Amino acid sequence: MAKLHEECGVFGVWNPDGGCANTVYYGLVALQHRGQEGCGIAVNKNRETTHYKDVGLVNEVFNEKILAELEGTMAVGHVRYSTAGGSLRENVQPLVLRYVKGTLAIAHNGNITNTAELKKELEKTGAIFQTTADTEIIAYLIARERVNSPSIEEAVKKVMGRVKGAFSLLVMSPNKLIAARDPWGFRPLCIGKKGKAIIFSSESCALDSINAEFVRDVEPGEIVCLENGELRSDKHMCGLKTSLCIFEHIYFARPDSYIDGELVHETRMRAGEFLAQQNPVDADVVVGVPDSGLSAAQGYSEYSKIPNGMGFVKNRYIGRTFIKPHQSERSVAVRMKFNVLKRVVAGKRVVMVDDSIVRGTTSGIIVNMLRDAGAKEVHVRISSPPPTWPCFFGTDIPSKDALIANKYSVKEIAKIINADSLDYLSIENLLKTAPNSKCSFCDACFTGKYSVDVSHLL
Repeated sequence: MAKLHEECGVFGVWNPDGGCANTVYYGLVALQHRGQEGCGIAVNKNRETTHYKDVGLVNEVFNEKILAELEGTMAVGHVRYSTAGGSLRENVQPLVLRYVKGTLAIAHNGNITNTAELKKELEKTGAIFQTTADTEIIAYLIARERVNSPSIEEAVKKVMGRVKGAFSLLVMSPNKLIAARDPWGFRPLCIGKKGKAIIFSSESCALDSINAEFVRDVEPGEIVCLENGELRSDKHMCGLKTSLCIFEHIYFARPDSYIDGELVHETRMRAGEFLAQQNPVDADVVVGVPDSGLSAAQGYSEYSKIPNGMGFVKNRYIGRTFIKPHQSERSVAVRMKFNVLKRVVAGKRVVMVDDSIVRGTTSGIIVNMLRDAGAKEVHVRISSPPPTWPCFFGTDIPSKDALIANKYSVKEIAKIINADSLDYLSIENLLKTAPNSKCSFCDACFTGKYSVDVSHLL
């Protein structure tokens, strides 16, 4: 597939003993899969905020000297993939805003659907925007409401009533750290603790990376305020029908993360099991396309009793910062990222499991790599339905015209990607892959049924 891009990752910590920048650094490294274009950390010490951010991977942007200069007892961090705004340094988060009440640092995961309306309103009152990211609109709205509100959490509450779309937010004021999740729960957010420290993270895997204890998820619509080590919760906006992005389970989240009560690895394994049930095929080996196809391949193998093989080796040093190739060079770029283990597939009938097909170009290249390595047959199984609608909530699913499933039938797509057969997971089975999830799911990219009114964007 033409791989989807993750939306973003946020990580925040309060620790009276300090060392927060280092903790956030390790948290962001664990969340690097959610964004590889840029990253930043903002810290608060004695009500003063300092920050550092740049384009690049976490270990490229930060070093020991920079982290040593970011000492404080509160900190927020962010890894970014640009779903709104370009991949410019000024768009890298956290955004730090200085205003009459002090300083705000904001890290945002998601995408706002009423951006144009809100930006126009702010511009009429004199706002001058320095970025093209929708996060700056949220920051301005919170700052404006704070001037007329008794507390920062009251300002966040008022803004949550006006902003539409997907947002998991961390807001750091001079003496509080606030976590907020949109009422639909599009994007994940959880709470952890380690000793005296209290932590917020996009995924639980980042808590594991620093040996912190998972406490609970932030509920959709909930505002959690952390002040002097004490947590307060405001749930006045909870109770809507939830719509967690199903792609968190299909592709975005790390397999070792728990998202709203479900272990991602297990949901992907169930997807593979359903694929094996839907359209059985005689084959000799199952191979998953790294990384998100691996768990689904395991599930397919265990149900079908076809051996699971390591068909691909992934070059983990090729990230999304790798130079974007021209169309004619796409095959070279894919081969830089993946190599086929010939002994696993040569002379065999192969079931290739991947997470999705968006445009179809990359899938065709990978199928042909298997054939070049000697595979007799290649049967492609996709652990999600075909996307036929664009996403407006922070997933890089393009316009309908760019989606291959809007132009061709499943049999035609199989021919285009040079597969002997092709099957997608049905929408019915997809929604059964996470039976213990506390949240319902947004599947609008497959069905066109959006939880939030996006008619002005279609």
